[in-house]
Amino acid sequence: MLKLIKLEWKKNHIGKYIRSAVILTALLCLFLYALAFLGIANDPDGTLDAAPGKDTISSSIELFTGIAFLIFTGVMLSSFLVSAYKNKTMNLMFTYPVKRQKILVSQMMAVWIFNFAALVLSKLAIYLCIFTGAKYMQSSFVIDFDMGSVSFYVQLLLKSFVIVSMGFIALFVGMALKSSKATIITSFLLIFLTQANVGDFTMADNAAFPFVLTAVSFGFAALSICNVEKKDLL
Repeated sequence: MLKLIKLEWKKNHIGKYIRSAVILTALLCLFLYALAFLGIANDPDGTLDAAPGKDTISSSIELFTGIAFLIFTGVMLSSFLVSAYKNKTMNLMFTYPVKRQKILVSQMMAVWIFNFAALVLSKLAIYLCIFTGAKYMQSSFVIDFDMGSVSFYVQLLLKSFVIVSMGFIALFVGMALKSSKATIITSFLLIFLTQANVGDFTMADNAAFPFVLTAVSFGFAALSICNVEKKDLL
């Protein structure tokens, strides 16, 4: 399986995605630093313009990194899998002496592993940037994280796991509709579902929701590969 994953990275020129992830992280870091320390989130009178309960910097970091990398995951899944069906390159891969399910799983894992690692490293870089800035400047947001705490890293890993896994839902929709655009659009819709507020209600504050969403995501991942050995190519 590891050889297949490495082959997918090589075939899809993973270097360009690494560069894109680095640039994305730099832009997010710059934006969130400005949000925290340069007052771009403040009203003209200097008070913070934030929704109730969203006055902590970790909420903004989790929101914007989640949005960015969920879309990034959707784009990669679209390129690695959906486009391979549309361009008929999957036909060639299915002639290999390897089970179709194993090929699809390796493609999905190649995207998942890359984005999970990229999201974790991106968050760490941004948190470190904010942590360092808070030593010298006054933050508009409450600095509510402790990088010396084990729970900080546990939560960072768990939240990253959930966000990247959500991409499998977008993949299922894209494969069902035979559309790369559908994969990316579904990623946007998932963001609204998980992050948007309706009055004071938001699914982001529901403790059970991440676990349910993760189970649903892997359920859709299983649906994406089930019966692939028997059914015709899309």
